[in-house]
Amino acid sequence: MAAYHAERASLGPHDIVVLRDPAHGRCVRIARRGATVIALEQTLRGATCDLADGYRDAAELDSRPSSRFAIMAPFANRIADARYVFDGQAHDLQPGVEGAQRAARHGFVRGVDFEIAELKADEQSARVSFFTSAIRPGVHPGYPFAIDLTVTYILDNGGLTLEVRMRNAGEQAAPCFFGWHPYFRFDGTSIDTWELQIPAATLVRTDADYIPLPGIAAQVRMDDAPALDFRHRKRIDGREINHAYTDLQRDADGRARTRLRDPSSGLGIAVWQESGVMLAFTADTVTRNVRGSIALEPMESWSDAFNRPDCAAAIRLEPGTERVFRCGVEIELP
Repeated sequence: MAAYHAERASLGPHDIVVLRDPAHGRCVRIARRGATVIALEQTLRGATCDLADGYRDAAELDSRPSSRFAIMAPFANRIADARYVFDGQAHDLQPGVEGAQRAARHGFVRGVDFEIAELKADEQSARVSFFTSAIRPGVHPGYPFAIDLTVTYILDNGGLTLEVRMRNAGEQAAPCFFGWHPYFRFDGTSIDTWELQIPAATLVRTDADYIPLPGIAAQVRMDDAPALDFRHRKRIDGREINHAYTDLQRDADGRARTRLRDPSSGLGIAVWQESGVMLAFTADTVTRNVRGSIALEPMESWSDAFNRPDCAAAIRLEPGTERVFRCGVEIELP
């Protein structure tokens, strides 16, 4: 009999998948809509704690407020003025839109109903793979490229792993990169009491629209930004954070870990990634539950990477080739 379980369920009209780890008291619920995590449950001292501040119901899964647990592809976070140039060709993601209404954020797949390509459980893990070919020429203005996207979630003894594969299914090189937009919480306590640790040597400086400054002007040594320096674990207190951190220090296993802990319960998480940048956001401008959670966003590259020469090599995907990004969540019990 499998130690782990994987099954289909529903949230209103939406199909979801439930992955269970009974031995460790863990359960992950993931919707086909956007391949979106909607719950990350841990049993502690006989009570169930949902560490995910995800969508609460089918209506939120439809409207997607604050992009909770969004799969961000083929770009993460913002593209300045919704325009970019790739291989000498200018592209406009919002043709005909002017002024303050121009905004390109978080990619194209948040509203896509992914196919379930695999769902299984055995004695080592429970896993589900979602697939979509929704990113195609002519579907999204300003993005004439074809990307196949496979998103796999694995629940095992180490926690939850997210493995994303992006394959260029077209005949020309394409700009693309991945990001994840999870929000985490600890019930019954204030964000200001939580402890945060981000193993980064550099802070990304942005303009008022959260677009990184050009070139090296965007890079600030952590020694020069003490208020936002979380290299050593400390309380969030009243800090408002909406910043990316880069030059991440990896542990011996090759993973860089951003840690969040509730000192009152001793419960914590570690969001790990093998590469890229970490964006932390204290949810000061969300539509509900303001400062009730914190987004810890592993991203393959920078916000506005499509417009940055220093990111060009990282985001370029040649025809017929594939790139893989891995990240995940470890649950640290008291």
